Amino acid sequence: MSGHLEQIRLDSYKPLRELVCEHIRDAIINGVFAPGERLMEIQMADEMGVSRTPVREAIRKLEMEGFVVMIPRRGTYVSNMSIRDINDVYEIRISLDTLAAGLAAERISDEELEELQRLLVKVGNAIEENDMAKVVEADIEFHDVLYKASRNERLRNIINNLREQITVIRGVSMRYPGRLKDTQEEHRRLVESIAARNVEKSQEAARIHLENAERTLMIAMSERKGGEELRNSLGAKK
Repeated sequence: MSGHLEQIRLDSYKPLRELVCEHIRDAIINGVFAPGERLMEIQMADEMGVSRTPVREAIRKLEMEGFVVMIPRRGTYVSNMSIRDINDVYEIRISLDTLAAGLAAERISDEELEELQRLLVKVGNAIEENDMAKVVEADIEFHDVLYKASRNERLRNIINNLREQITVIRGVSMRYPGRLKDTQEEHRRLVESIAARNVEKSQEAARIHLENAERTLMIAMSERKGGEELRNSLGAKK
């Protein structure tokens, strides 16, 4: 297991099992643990300074959320989606995000528009600081405001469900060289189009953003797979 977890501060008002679950979930989202990597209960418990019980409870919850997979007699692994799974999710998300952006251009309030602009600055600052945790947090907030502005609660729920299915591997795309700055520029164009109340341009900006995100993710996963195959080949020759 290549990841490393920091000690948990026990002065929080939250139950220990929730703290442990959040800690491991954040580590998966931020790429501390890679897709397909095995999670070792004892090691994680030692690193966080807790017993195995809250770790075991956290893993069960994370399995329900789709972040990990528990395989009998083999252990627990970080979820690793297939290329087909990713294609299916993005195919739907591109259509729904395009719809949400168009609706937002028609229905967004001045306060929500100001919030999107504030979050643009927040994402930019996090990128400059190279703080991936803050980048992910601000990116989620940005899209949440956008979906809320569509004024379609069912659409918002469907998109969030799809988004959660690829949370584990989003970090692979966001860490790809140049992707963060491209994302920031795509977000800026989207906000400008929505501010102009231009439905067509807002939809186009949303579509381009998601298509670029999917393309980068595919490239990153392809390169990672190639690297793994090379390492396996070299290992077999020893």
